[in-house]
Amino acid sequence: MSTSPDRRAFLTSSAALGALPFLAELPAVSAAEAKADPNLVALAPEIEPLVRLIEDAPRAKLLEEIGARVKKGLSYREALAGLLLAGVRNVRPRPNVGFKFHAVLVVNAAHQAALAAPDKERWLPLFWALDNFKDAQAKNTDESGWRMKPVDEPKVPAGHKARAAFTDAMDNWDVDAADVAVAGLARTVTAGELFDLFAKYGSRDFRDIGHKIIYVANAFRTLEVIGWNHAEPVLRSLAFALLKHDGKNPAKDDLDPDKPGRKNAERARNLRPEVPHGKPFQLTGVVKVLRAANADEMAVEVTDRLNGGESARFIWNGLFLGGAELLMRQPGIVSLHSLTALNALHYAARTTGDANLRLWLTLQAASFVPLFRDAMKARGKVGDAKIDELQTRDENAEFTAHNVFAELGRNKALAASTAYSVLKGNALGAKELTDEARRLIFLKGSDAHDYKFSSAVLEDASFLSGDARDRFLAASVFWFKGSDAPDSKLVQRTRAALQ
Repeated sequence: MSTSPDRRAFLTSSAALGALPFLAELPAVSAAEAKADPNLVALAPEIEPLVRLIEDAPRAKLLEEIGARVKKGLSYREALAGLLLAGVRNVRPRPNVGFKFHAVLVVNAAHQAALAAPDKERWLPLFWALDNFKDAQAKNTDESGWRMKPVDEPKVPAGHKARAAFTDAMDNWDVDAADVAVAGLARTVTAGELFDLFAKYGSRDFRDIGHKIIYVANAFRTLEVIGWNHAEPVLRSLAFALLKHDGKNPAKDDLDPDKPGRKNAERARNLRPEVPHGKPFQLTGVVKVLRAANADEMAVEVTDRLNGGESARFIWNGLFLGGAELLMRQPGIVSLHSLTALNALHYAARTTGDANLRLWLTLQAASFVPLFRDAMKARGKVGDAKIDELQTRDENAEFTAHNVFAELGRNKALAASTAYSVLKGNALGAKELTDEARRLIFLKGSDAHDYKFSSAVLEDASFLSGDARDRFLAASVFWFKGSDAPDSKLVQRTRAALQ
């Protein structure tokens, strides 16, 4: 695992940005302010005061409050933990695993962005996410006032019964039974066992455009950083999110969102064992099939390829290119989530130690891309751009990453061609392009999707190589920020505070 940024990194960045004398004047949190509410889920005593601060501080003052505590010794890891736990305790992940709940879904993406950031900008993503939480918290209060309650302790199953109780509750879509079962599970089994269970249930259905498996991946990745002593409330929130359905109990009906998962589970059981170094194939072959195949047909295609000895790694690369092509055809929320969901599914597939689950996740990814393609049709016109037909610009000029982002606000297709030219004409083109993309997200990102998308695609690009990587990155600029986009309100506020 990468090492989290520490206090020294923040103090270095503070010096680069300007003096912060006003921060030292802010008050400490009193004992009364930090006292746990018996009507809320209890958190670890060492983190409860910080979470209460994040919950109770006015949005206009939260960043300054956190800054004051950083100067007094608050670490990056503690701040990250406080943010995630405030999110799961104060933002209901239903009725949609999305919308305001992006305040929780984006936490790992902000952390990943921070890891890749220059030292002087390392805390910007986390501070953006803190501010974003306050917006989500206010919406949650207006909509329902929901807050996570303590678990019903008398009903928590004993350790040796927790796993069976949890799988039974999840299989039957029983929210109350799952809540107590997951508490028992979190107290008794290993992180690896937990991950395999949640990866299975997070990817079993196509609801909420992939947010379920996205939440699974992001929650576990963040817990790896902040510590498993914080897992129980996070996993309770996660189980509640994964049981979201649209009225009919999926355990009692064969509903459309569940059909691919059920069929793919059977296919995965009958697949031949994975070939560690299977034969490669032409990547665009998968992309071409994705253009017309439905979810079932695509799963059959991938099943046949795997049984024929083709490499799962190359199949995943083809799926990434197919998702990127959807973004080129209709830059928007649905196509964006085809890529963030693929990122989460790929993370799950490469993290699990269960070979059968890994195959099932691969088949689910193959089925999800056509489902995203079909969902785009309800959002308006879907273009006919083809990622394998993306061309470099034929002008007699040299292009840089700055040219790409200068053009992006005016003509996305032209910017993609310019990006492809940069990637083809410069050995350092990929680094220059990704560095500039991240810089502009820090300065101009205004939505959780800016962080979620950029963290996902820049990570996935590292698993591709050669022309596949270049085409994937070039297509990804369709959702990056152009250099002419306005600076985010948070950056403007931070600059004003530092003057």
